Amino acid sequence: MARPKAEQPEQSAPPMVHTGARVRRNEDPRLLRGRGRYVDDIPLEGCVHGAFLRSTVARGRIVALDTTEAEQLPGVLAVYTCENIGGLDREMPLLIPHPCISHGRTQRPLARDDVYYVGQAIAFVVAVDRYVAEDAVSRISVDIEPLPVEVDMERAVDDGAPLVHPDVPGNIAAALVQNCGDADAAFARAEHRTKIRVQVDRSTGAPMECLATAARWDPVSGELVVWDGTQAPIGLRGALASLFELDEDKVRVIAPDVGGGFGPKIHFPYANEVLVPLAAMELGRPVKYIEDRSENFVHMSHERTQIHEIELAATKDGEVIGLRDVFLHDTGAFIPYGIAVAQVASTAIAGPYRIPNIEVEFRCVYTPTVPVTPYRGCGRPQANFALERAMDQLAEELGLDRFEIRRRNLIADDEFPYKREGLIFADGLPVTYDSGQYGAALALLEEELDLPAFRAEQEQARAEGRWLGLGLSFYVEGTGLGPYEGGRVRIHPITGKVYVNTGLTTQGQGHATSMAQLVADQLGVAVDDVIVVEGDTGVFDWGVATFASRAMVVSGSAIHKAAVKARERVLEIAANMLEVDQADIVLENGAATVRGTGTSVPLAAIATVSNPLRYAFNDAAQIATQFAPANKGDGPPLPEESRPGIQTEEYYSPPHATWAYGVHAAIVEVDPVSYDLQVKRYVIVHDCGKMINPMIVEGQIAGGVASGMGGAFYEKLEYEANGNLRNASFMEFLMPYATEVPHMEMHHLETPTPLNPIGAKGAGEAGTIPVAAVIASGIQDALAPEGIGPLWHVPLNPSVLHDAVREARSR
Repeated sequence: MARPKAEQPEQSAPPMVHTGARVRRNEDPRLLRGRGRYVDDIPLEGCVHGAFLRSTVARGRIVALDTTEAEQLPGVLAVYTCENIGGLDREMPLLIPHPCISHGRTQRPLARDDVYYVGQAIAFVVAVDRYVAEDAVSRISVDIEPLPVEVDMERAVDDGAPLVHPDVPGNIAAALVQNCGDADAAFARAEHRTKIRVQVDRSTGAPMECLATAARWDPVSGELVVWDGTQAPIGLRGALASLFELDEDKVRVIAPDVGGGFGPKIHFPYANEVLVPLAAMELGRPVKYIEDRSENFVHMSHERTQIHEIELAATKDGEVIGLRDVFLHDTGAFIPYGIAVAQVASTAIAGPYRIPNIEVEFRCVYTPTVPVTPYRGCGRPQANFALERAMDQLAEELGLDRFEIRRRNLIADDEFPYKREGLIFADGLPVTYDSGQYGAALALLEEELDLPAFRAEQEQARAEGRWLGLGLSFYVEGTGLGPYEGGRVRIHPITGKVYVNTGLTTQGQGHATSMAQLVADQLGVAVDDVIVVEGDTGVFDWGVATFASRAMVVSGSAIHKAAVKARERVLEIAANMLEVDQADIVLENGAATVRGTGTSVPLAAIATVSNPLRYAFNDAAQIATQFAPANKGDGPPLPEESRPGIQTEEYYSPPHATWAYGVHAAIVEVDPVSYDLQVKRYVIVHDCGKMINPMIVEGQIAGGVASGMGGAFYEKLEYEANGNLRNASFMEFLMPYATEVPHMEMHHLETPTPLNPIGAKGAGEAGTIPVAAVIASGIQDALAPEGIGPLWHVPLNPSVLHDAVREARSR
């Protein structure tokens, strides 16, 4: 018999066969064969469809609204305005409050009295199909009296500027000053000061799948089921339960396959997410709404616009001893997500550098435009652009190499954990960099670039009249925000397959593979025998959401803990069945095997024996009957204190954020005729701690760089002076093609974080953060022979470069 539990030797960790390996993604075959299931693919018998009437005026007063003609159109089932949606006619909650928000404003599902941006929902029509619904929308008569607007953020804070909200002075929603050390003293003793002004313009996530919601109400069970392309099904369930005064167990939110998220799909609730369920409950029929692309541009939240005035205080040798940053953040017409984007930017402003004295101040500004919430990077690209362009400028003014100025200021390995007291991150705690090898990362990048060879190539190119340059940017990224996530692991008693549940949802990050790898190593099963089910509050209903590069750090840690617990239980039962010590058992190939022998028992049998009822009545239990006699007279085949079945559940709450980092460089060439850009090499050194699946990490980084290229040279939402979005279509919103996304040479360091049991840091946003600074730096270096001024405004484009060169030549 096995030893009593108190005498069991401590189990060594299982071999990491799958963790850290380039395992092919479990989800790819289904998706690549067109078998994905998105909201619009959900078959709902008798389903009817919705469409919105949206404002075509940026800021105005609704003088008249008449829905009579729309209601009389055959096939129309309901027309909703603010007057007939009952308790939903209210301002939605401020999702992340903060004491510095002096004038927080959020919008109603449907506009009442006033409109605040082009695209704001005014009415919602439900009809037998989308065609009728759209026809009905066109028959709604609405008269909006336009009011003065100012879409330029800097002018919006001037005295006398039109106010977005009449009771918000200066259009300032929030203002915050944070200090670390003594910036005044540092600037007073500085031997050199560098000050620049940078601007990053507005963009959008533009996911392949726009916003989408379907809902069904069951009057018998009183259950509301909602299918939604959201990043936060549990949060949405809570919102709907509260708004409709339902018990949470009567609301089920399912996020099926989601065609891209990138941050904006965590914002809830959008108008469709509350009005579709309302219509389903009132009409007694399933209702579906699928946003079209033109709506997505003026409805789904935007991000990016910030203007920074950043100043560095340095010694003559290039040591940065102080930093000041004052910036404006455009929050759009409302501030539903609080100061999240601005706060993250303010706490990333010192990057990887040992800058002891920092003062950063920001103001969140209302403009009559689409509201702003986090989009891939969430404030970090703006902060990185400001800091890295300032570091380049400082290097130029001091006559130092760009690599050298960074090398002299990087936080050293023995300085971790490195804390910036006074800078409070989004988790409410002081910024604390947990681990890293910043110097090694920069050295590896230099080695891979072969700088002497590049400089020779650049000299030759310039002799030939070609514009060739090198761009560089180093970034840090706070990842793995709490408060917590949970994970459940269950071994199926018939098949022996392992089911994993978590409260997250996936939008392409590969959770079904990377999470499975963690479990497979603990239980000795194949990765494709681990089935990860997420995005369904009916399966796992405790958790937060997929955002802020936190899935693997927080949910992965919880799943790992649950898998370790399941492993302990399997070993405990198997040792009892096989009459050996737990230390003599190896879990491999879906079975528990006595080390050095051919004696084994499948996981399915262990799971069966662990449940007495299933053992008694399930034919599959016959697999285990050969082991039962050894237990006769010695008690049950499992310890009495154990619960039936092998199902474990664990939660993980991080002590604080864990900080990933990396450094990117690009060799770029600008065409002297077309001023088009060609990225000849793009080299990345990246550290996200322990990589569970390097292939998935590289996919995340590559996707991030693609997004970053858009923000560096292509994508800009252009608002006209009257608040109308000029380029709200893919015909006019310039996105990079695959041919314009550079081939990436990726190199990894792995500095495991001590903060979680798997040593992982987040990777989802990392690729995006430094790209704008890299490209601007590279182009400026390439055009240096022309004597152009600094490039401190992105996105760039051929016209901007042409004008910069023409201006330089005219001087």
